Amino acid sequence: MSQTELAATASATHNRLALIALLASGIAIGGSPIFVRLSEIGPMATAFWRVALALVPLFLFFRATERRHVPGPKGLADVMGLALPGVFLAADLITWHVSLHVTTVANATLLANLAPVFVTAVSWLFLGASISRAFLVGLLVAITGIVVLKGGVSGLSAGNRAGDALAILAALFYAGYMLSIARVRGRFDTVRVMLWSTLSAAVCLLPVVFLTESQFFPVTIFGWGMLLGLALISHAGGQLAITYALAYLPTAFSSLTLFLQPVVAALLGVAVLGEVVGVTQVIGGAIVLGGILYARRQ
Repeated sequence: MSQTELAATASATHNRLALIALLASGIAIGGSPIFVRLSEIGPMATAFWRVALALVPLFLFFRATERRHVPGPKGLADVMGLALPGVFLAADLITWHVSLHVTTVANATLLANLAPVFVTAVSWLFLGASISRAFLVGLLVAITGIVVLKGGVSGLSAGNRAGDALAILAALFYAGYMLSIARVRGRFDTVRVMLWSTLSAAVCLLPVVFLTESQFFPVTIFGWGMLLGLALISHAGGQLAITYALAYLPTAFSSLTLFLQPVVAALLGVAVLGEVVGVTQVIGGAIVLGGILYARRQ
């Protein structure tokens, strides 16, 4: 087999692994609303512990694989580049949790998952990315599926405008997180990027917790279990997987797969919280998956 064929085979393998990692991240992050809902403490404190507890396994894994890491940051510009995703992530968590208490859950969930729209727009307008017509069709199909999943347009009309605006702002912040991750991922390895961005998010969230909430620690083992699940599964696991995938897949397509999260959240709501999912939600989930698969084929 020639060098060109070997390189093509290796690239195809990396792309398949990246797609698997991307799907796994959608499932892991999609479970985060369940952990947040079952948490014993407030939304800001829950967001802080999500990133703070995730620092432990990330740091241990970083030290265990340190010899394989590429060189670290060499100046202030590198440090700021590595910290910027965490700033966006903290802003996303803050605005999304607040929106959940101001507007309807349906509106907050839908609008916060519109990050792929912003990623696609920014990539096309400012980063010179090529966006095919087929990809845009897949994006529109996935957005339609999300609307159906949430009960149609009529089910979204009861939201508060200020809360809706916060949810849209959360989507914009998450788009900034993905784009900034993609930028530094080309220079630094996955674990280093995750460690820096997670630490940055924790530093940004800590003063917000002290300014807005009175209870900082959960009081039962169950409460700590929900925080550990949120930190280890949704953040350390989910964000690590998506950071790895961004090294091999286009950012716009990677963001599109985030539409899996509301589908996963709905399924977990049935299994864990006993919520009822009707035919409309099933159809909406199928439309979302169809849009993702169509975009992937193109």
